[in-house]
Order: sequence, then structure tokens, then C-alpha cells
Amino acid sequence: MLSNKIDLVLQFMAEEIETNRAEILSVNAEDVANCDKADVALYDRLAVNDAKIDGMIKSLHQVKEKASPLNHSLYSFTHENGIEIENKTVPFGTILIIYESRPDVTVEATAIALKSGNKILLKGGKEARKSNLLLSKCWEKALERAEAEKNTVRFLDLNRQDFQDYLKKPDTPIDLIIPRGGQRLIEYVYSVATCPVLVSGRGNNFMYISENADLEMAKDLIIQSKISKISACNALDKVLINKKIANSFKTDIIASLEAEMVEVLENIDEATWYEEFLDKKIVIAEVDTLEMAVSMINKYSGQHSATIVSSIENEADLFMNEVDCAAVYHNVSTRFTDGFQFGLGAEMAISTQKVHHRGPLGIEHLVTNKWYVKGNGQTR
Repeated sequence: MLSNKIDLVLQFMAEEIETNRAEILSVNAEDVANCDKADVALYDRLAVNDAKIDGMIKSLHQVKEKASPLNHSLYSFTHENGIEIENKTVPFGTILIIYESRPDVTVEATAIALKSGNKILLKGGKEARKSNLLLSKCWEKALERAEAEKNTVRFLDLNRQDFQDYLKKPDTPIDLIIPRGGQRLIEYVYSVATCPVLVSGRGNNFMYISENADLEMAKDLIIQSKISKISACNALDKVLINKKIANSFKTDIIASLEAEMVEVLENIDEATWYEEFLDKKIVIAEVDTLEMAVSMINKYSGQHSATIVSSIENEADLFMNEVDCAAVYHNVSTRFTDGFQFGLGAEMAISTQKVHHRGPLGIEHLVTNKWYVKGNGQTR
């Protein structure tokens, strides 16, 4: 699809969402009514209000205004025999994204896929089915208005068994799969995929409080990183406090967290260290050294985000260099690991692996490359 037509589709989609605002809120209320309210993270991700709709529309305009990531020259070389060699960015082709709860992903992921020249297959969870079906119809209308190929965007309205069968034998070639879900989903996709898989994995983010920390800053960072959005994969789950300051700091921070109705866990088992909570729970533990904190983070975290609170620059640099996460921070909340906050606009996912890309996936990252070689009859 040509770049100007892509932008036209995005513009029309923003208009379709605005036109259908009341119906989107209505069908989403039906989805929400059928969900398990006890699953706080699921509910938070599923529920759509006017602010979320405004966010969908804003993300479409932001993606529309971004420069195309296609046909960028990555490398060029002139061979001694006169051949002109150039490596340029091209689309993947067709991307399949698997996600749950969040109807806004149906909008943002599609916008990013289209802007980077790709087609997209959407597989949302059953809990958001009505919301996703309506939003996918909005995409169909936007594509129709722009006179674009309707199969550029497809919502796979399949139950679990039918979708598993589809993964084994898709009706169209798939070039990249992005599973946004739990470990079981990711392992299953890996077991059947015949194309690259880019994992948007668990958060389980850590914060290390150094003996050189500003403790008022540390307290604010812990509380806000935990409670500002508990359903977010960039929320804080584990806090490691240097033993030299633990006695004076732990009592205060635990009381502050409990005042926010956060359950504080201590002396946990091995399995809990690996767990992503997506709930008002947090682990507080003591460590002897910076090196011990780094070792624990590299062992237990989801390699998503980790932060150090310290007034010593060299200490922070050591932490950031040694911690193996997609995003590392110094005196900053982990909640900033987000495509919009990083200046990318909307995001497809947050990759927790090292290939093909790591961290928030914007339009710049949903391309691969191809070699273009031109000559006039050269042979080897």
C-alpha cells in the first residue's frame, strides 16, 4: 500500500472511532459485564472509557504524522567491478499479533503495522470479543473508504481450538508472530510457529535502593511505580534495599505501601521471585551489595525494566551496564517503558528478547531489510 493511502486509512479510522464512540462504549460495557471483576488487571485492561477512546484517536494521528520507516538506506557499497550494492528497509509482510483484554491494541497495533507497510492478523481474547469485532469493522470501513485492500487487516474470530488449528495451518503466509500473553501461550506459539516469533513477555520489574539513595525520592518512586497502573507490564513488583539503610527505610516504605492497600510480601519462595503480579502486591527484600542486587535481577526478572535509586553516578552506571533488561533506569520509575513515553508514538508490544528488537516496538522496528544489487552484466 502506498504511503499516502496508508495515511488516508489511519485518518479514516480515527473518524470511524469518533463516529462509533457511543457504540464502542456500549459493546465494551457488555464485555466488561461478563468479565471476572476479581481479576483486577484483566478488568483494567478491558474497560474502555472516553479517555481511552481519545487515546486511540490520538495514537492514530501520531502514527499518521510519523515518517515512513520504509526504503531507508542502511548500508551502501560500490564493488570494484562497478556493482552498486545497497541494503534498505522493507516490510516483514504479514504480522500476527495475539493479545488479551485490551481493545486499544486492536487500534494501535494495526496502525503501526500499516504505517510500516505490513498486513496484520489480529487475535484478541474472548473477554474483549464484542469490542474487538466492532473495532475491526471500523478498520474494514476505513480501508473501504480509502479504496485499500480489505485483507490488509483481519480479525481472527476463532475459539481456542480453531485458533490452534489455524496456527498449525494458516490460510495465508505469516512472516512474524507477536504473542502478548503468558508463558504457556508463548511456549505453544514457539512449538508450532514456522516463522520468527517476537516475544512480548512478562514484566516482573525490580528496583534497587542503594545506601546512597535519596530516601524520599525512593519512597515516591516505589509507590508510584506500583500503584499508578497495576495492570501495566512496566509496573514495579520487587524492591531490593541495601542492608545498610534497611532498618531506617523498610518500616516507613511498608507503612506507606499498606496505606495504599498494597500487600507487602517478605521471605518469599523461589517461584514468587519469578512471578509478575499485575496486582496490588509487592516484594520488599534486603541485599548486601549492588552486585547481589544485579545478580538477583538478572536471575528472576522478566528482562523488561529495572531501576536503581542512587545519588552516585558511577554506581548507577555500573548497575545499568550490568543489568540484563530491555530498559534500565537511574532515579526514574519503571513505568516509563512505553512506546509513547519513549517518543515512538503507539507501540505494537514491548519485546523482552534480544532479536529482532528489544523494548517498545514502534513503526521503526517493524521492518526488516533487503539487499538491492544493480549492475550491467557483471559475472563472478
